[in-house]
Amino acid sequence: MKEQLEAIRLAAEKGVSAALDEKQIEELRVKYLGKKGELTALLKQMGSLSPEERPKMGQLVNDAKAKVEALITERKAKLKEKATELKLKSETIDITLPEKATDVGGLHPLSIVTNDLIDIFQSMGFDVLDGPEVETDHYNFECLNVPEDHPARDMQDTFYLADKILLRTQTSAAQVRTMETRKPPIRIICPGRVFRADEVDATHSPVFHQLEGLVVDKGVTMCDLMGVLEQFAHEIYGDSVNVRFRPSFFPFTEPSVEVDVSCTECGGKGCRVCKGEGWIEILGAGMVHPNVLRSCGIDPDVYTGFAFGIGIDRITTTRYKISDIRLLFENDKRFLEQF
Repeated sequence: MKEQLEAIRLAAEKGVSAALDEKQIEELRVKYLGKKGELTALLKQMGSLSPEERPKMGQLVNDAKAKVEALITERKAKLKEKATELKLKSETIDITLPEKATDVGGLHPLSIVTNDLIDIFQSMGFDVLDGPEVETDHYNFECLNVPEDHPARDMQDTFYLADKILLRTQTSAAQVRTMETRKPPIRIICPGRVFRADEVDATHSPVFHQLEGLVVDKGVTMCDLMGVLEQFAHEIYGDSVNVRFRPSFFPFTEPSVEVDVSCTECGGKGCRVCKGEGWIEILGAGMVHPNVLRSCGIDPDVYTGFAFGIGIDRITTTRYKISDIRLLFENDKRFLEQF
């Protein structure tokens, strides 16, 4: 039995040392150490030995089993380590290879101009606010002195979503919400998207961008409004542009003005861009109508204010000499890469 045990041990050691993968290791473990394995079978033959021989032989068989188990564990570890090395080698990245070129994006021209406008007005002490794009008739029209039967509503084609619920036609609605919740002094701007049912062409879009400004305080005058807007125009177009104010009409301001700048293309001489007039309209403004202040709970006998609405799309097209507003929305990579 000792000779048989030694033969089994040597065969097991040889087999384990030659095993190439974990599958072969498992087969050897079952062959020698399993319930029907060769070393287990030897233990079952112990009954044929004399009482004196059984302890010695049992010890020899257990020692052989322990040695084979240790060999299997060691071989498994080496095979696993080797497999890991092979995997790492196959997954190695050659860092000497040149990197693939990647396109780096940039800000959209509308975002560039919006950020510049915000910087300009923040430097003048304005806070930046926004309001919901889905508005109520109450905030979009009635609180802005545009009642249901007011002819000024004919000036705007509105997208209605439900009764008295609409897509805002102007960011002025956010100003009304602010005046209801904040006491003067108020100095805010409200940039954002607005919606009107315009036909799409080179100068119109049903979705465009506005920046509304509002100042309410004691003693605010038209001179304050003109000073702010002249400073804004020079910040955007440079000190060489001229600014003019023309009387106009808006239901939520009185008096109201349109603001023009001298054409940056021709310097005011007249060209295709300004349609030969030498001036380009950039915004509308005026003193806040007393009815608007009153509807927001502000006493017009104590406080006055001014408001202005800037078309961000118009500023962008004139600033960068873009001839068609549709280019701002078509996401043509060739166009956007220029910015």
